[in-house]
Amino acid sequence: MGWPRQAYSAALHLAAPLLWRRLRREHGLTDPRSLRLGRIPETPSDTRMLWLHCASVGEVQAARPLIEKLLSRYPGHSLTVTTMTATGAERVRALAEGRQDGRLSHHFVPLDFPRAASRFVERLRPELALFFETELWPNLLHACRHREIPVAVVNGRLSARALEGYRRLRPLMREALGCVDWLAAKSSEDAARFAELGMAPRRTTVVGSLKFDVGLESGDRQVSERLRQLLGRPRVWVAGSTHAGEESRLLAAHALLREHTPEALLVLVPRHPQRFDEVASLCESHGEVPARRSRSEWPGQATSVYLADTMGELSALYGAADLAFVGGSLVPVGGHNLLEPAALGVPVLTGPELANFTDVAEALRGADALVETPDEEALGEALIALFADPAERRRLGEAGRDVVAANRGALAKTLKGLDRLLPSK
Repeated sequence: MGWPRQAYSAALHLAAPLLWRRLRREHGLTDPRSLRLGRIPETPSDTRMLWLHCASVGEVQAARPLIEKLLSRYPGHSLTVTTMTATGAERVRALAEGRQDGRLSHHFVPLDFPRAASRFVERLRPELALFFETELWPNLLHACRHREIPVAVVNGRLSARALEGYRRLRPLMREALGCVDWLAAKSSEDAARFAELGMAPRRTTVVGSLKFDVGLESGDRQVSERLRQLLGRPRVWVAGSTHAGEESRLLAAHALLREHTPEALLVLVPRHPQRFDEVASLCESHGEVPARRSRSEWPGQATSVYLADTMGELSALYGAADLAFVGGSLVPVGGHNLLEPAALGVPVLTGPELANFTDVAEALRGADALVETPDEEALGEALIALFADPAERRRLGEAGRDVVAANRGALAKTLKGLDRLLPSK
């Protein structure tokens, strides 16, 4: 073991109590603790396995077109998708339940201790390992290299902020990236940042962002249509993937909107399920009594906030809206997927914090398909103006959908690159 990875592994072991505490705080340990140490069931000897690792629910949603294509392109293989979070796990399991062939499954990724990583890879026995975006776990990568399992980083993304942090770990990252056979970078800027950390340019291809290949399933479309009817309001806006400190600002913007459009309904979709009750209490402290989707409640005449406290329905909820605000952008989180509502032709609003989606924001901004608001007052004013201007809503929605259509293609390029690591035939 090289000294950078040795030092990293020692630090992980020292931090083990904090890591376990964080897992409990975020979503509890509903799965056996042993699974986080790589003690998963062994893949049967007659099963050919692919492995894709995504961090959480947003990455799973962005990877959904890739998941579907992998299963169709490699019909003789099964696919295991790992996540760190319970929200991601729920989304993968929902996708698996929608299939009849049993070829898609979920595991929690192990904590990146050397033995846990080695045990996990040995038991899973994948023929190809894919890491989504910036999920670079040195011991897992090394375990794959040790067993001669080809590794690809797909939709490779490395923000300027992330690069600053990784620079302090450059020897470790150089060793980890040395285990990557192919990087499918989403932009030339991302490729350059990976190269600065040690990724060989000859093993890097700029393919574009997989997030432009996002789509809405027919089942989701039906859910959207049914939701719109059940919500029963002529003016609906969705605030999706919201975070702590953000919902209060969104409620303030909604209060401004209702001074001009009293029939408006806000559909509030918190990012993390452990905050659902907290957000419900916050709504009540703002004078709202939210109808809660988890309780099969629907808005009454006096209800102006619908709390979508369920998982895996954000796309369908966006599809039921006149306007969509994408969360994680009024607080310093870095934003979430702006393309999800844009692909549906729903006008997109956002706050100023977009560090995780600078390229997507630039593409939408260049087509005048993004409404950016610095604070809750500006957001309220934007909502008022857009609800009063159906022609502008149509223009924004069409412009956003056109941006998504014009930038599709990363999925095909990614699959072509993966064929060099594991031929599909």
